[in-house]
Amino acid sequence: MDLIHPQLAAFSAALDEGSFDAAAKKLSVTPSAVSQRVKALEDRLGQVLLVRQSPCVPTPAGQRLLQRLQPMKILEAEALADLHPEKAGPFFTIAVAIAVNDDSLQTWVLDALAQLHQAHGYLFDVRVDDQDHTLSLLRDGAVLGAVTSQASALKGCNVVSLGSMRYRPIASPQFVKTYFPHGVDALTMAKAPMLIFNRKDELQWRFVRRVTKAKISPPVHYLPSSTGFVDAARLGLGWCLAPEALIRSAVAAKQVVVLDQDRPIDVPLYWQHSAVRSSTLQAVSRAFVDAAKAHMN
Repeated sequence: MDLIHPQLAAFSAALDEGSFDAAAKKLSVTPSAVSQRVKALEDRLGQVLLVRQSPCVPTPAGQRLLQRLQPMKILEAEALADLHPEKAGPFFTIAVAIAVNDDSLQTWVLDALAQLHQAHGYLFDVRVDDQDHTLSLLRDGAVLGAVTSQASALKGCNVVSLGSMRYRPIASPQFVKTYFPHGVDALTMAKAPMLIFNRKDELQWRFVRRVTKAKISPPVHYLPSSTGFVDAARLGLGWCLAPEALIRSAVAAKQVVVLDQDRPIDVPLYWQHSAVRSSTLQAVSRAFVDAAKAHMN
């Protein structure tokens, strides 16, 4: 059973799944039906809503519609579940779309999602991006909430502090002997290969700026995996910053060492979400705050 108007469902599915073909599979209709429904919605509103490319992206008008649509899907699901409690399970086959950074996903978010699923049966559509950029997904209407480093609330959103994630610079013992035999400074950092999550990742550069004001261009590996970061450092691929929660066992086993004990990087994190009065979002917020407290400063 569709929780929203078929035209809106087709529009949302095309953006969630990235194409009309994938949206058709999700909705159990033909790609032609998806195309016709989106076109009919555009004709009703008098505006183009989607850019037909791979993946589909919203136009500015489509973004505004999506911002309204995401909260509406949750509120309608909750209303139907209240009216038909014996059928509440099927109504929650829609997924709660959230944006998180990979470090949080690997350290505490999964615990929270598992607890929420077991307690309420929620499904989740998790989008991963750097903590400095997850908020753009909330701003664009792609998600209902985001774990972000931005404290200022977006218009129409609530914000909750989660604490700070502490990062420490690490490398393998052999890597330290090779590149940092006399410590970390501008000269050694300019030559030592550095691990970076992706081109949005500024953490390593923040640490470099704490060590030196010199402009250096070290060799760089791009590796978009939080757990892979620790493994790569352990294997001597390069040095990096990693969350304390992810490096404890490797440090205890002396597979990696902390390069500088006195200069950790603390990243405050916040949970921003749509300000609609939703029991689902309230439950997610409580679970996120509780899980974050157990893992962060």
